[in-house]
Amino acid sequence: QVQLVESGGGSVQPGGSLRLSCAVSGDTDGIGRITWFRQSSGKEREGSASIIIKSRSGVAVYDDSVKGRFTISRDNVRNTVTLQMQSLKPEDTAMYYCAARFPIDAAWNTADTYNHWGRGTQVTVSS
Repeated sequence: QVQLVESGGGSVQPGGSLRLSCAVSGDTDGIGRITWFRQSSGKEREGSASIIIKSRSGVAVYDDSVKGRFTISRDNVRNTVTLQMQSLKPEDTAMYYCAARFPIDAAWNTADTYNHWGRGTQVTVSS
């Protein structure tokens, strides 16, 4: 089993920054990719940023809505994946989830391809 625990959410004004962390534990040897998804009220879960953990490790991809503002990184020693969020906008308000899977090459932003999920951390951007 793989356990994922998110932390770092909170409330911030537009233009502000937050740093989310995903702590990964358990049977982590086979994990190939970890992705941050987000879900706002009335919308489907969408992928924000993803990073490869094994082999070509460190390769990251981003949704266009966050490109240039969010940075995903991993620490394979501490088994954590971090999402640094800057220039936050009200539309970034959502519950943010960390998700893991073994395959690297399937579409990174398809939620159904992930079989390990954290419980989420809330991010609210409001003045």
